[in-house]
Amino acid sequence: MNHLITREERAYQYVLTHSTPGDPDSILEAFDYWCSKVEYISNIGPKKGKILDRILMEQSPLTVLELGAHCGYSTVRIARALPLGARLYSIEMDQTNAAIAEKILRLAGFDDDTLIVNPSDEVIPRLRSDYNLERVDFVFMDHWKKCYLPDLQMLEECGLLGKGSVILADNVLFPGAPKFLRYIRKSGLYEWKIHRAMLEYSKGIRDGMAELVFQGIK
Repeated sequence: MNHLITREERAYQYVLTHSTPGDPDSILEAFDYWCSKVEYISNIGPKKGKILDRILMEQSPLTVLELGAHCGYSTVRIARALPLGARLYSIEMDQTNAAIAEKILRLAGFDDDTLIVNPSDEVIPRLRSDYNLERVDFVFMDHWKKCYLPDLQMLEECGLLGKGSVILADNVLFPGAPKFLRYIRKSGLYEWKIHRAMLEYSKGIRDGMAELVFQGIK
């Protein structure tokens, strides 16, 4: 096997040949099959994905920020759940993965969503000036766990969170984001809960997602 081809590219090739263009569900199913049976990729996966789906349906956010598109699985999952007229801004710092995410989004029929290829700490302070983003209704965090806390604090400092803004952060128990969890417990800025689940595409590793609702700066 050509070791120069990344596993994300191999997954993309499989999805391309085993899904229906314009059908987000079939794209997610092809991804899930590949990642559970062939080669592990840390997408959110179907079980935790259903929690994400449900929160998006309940909230109907109009502006969504995804931190860590990876190869586009969660991006498609979010895009298919959004109400008409909503905007999704997805940040991915790895250029190779971002190129795949872009192709996956097009394959799924989502051409309007904005994919930003840059590290999150460079993009967040420019969201207002570069993208006219006044407030983010929903944030999905699934990038480097050590970035969860600084990025959350940067969103606060930039005034991008409004009362009721929801943040959903994956993998807070495994591999874990202890500083992030400690901060949300102590800051008093959030109502929060942990959705317990298994690590994506695995049977025995416990994980969880943190759901935060911003209460406004006290």
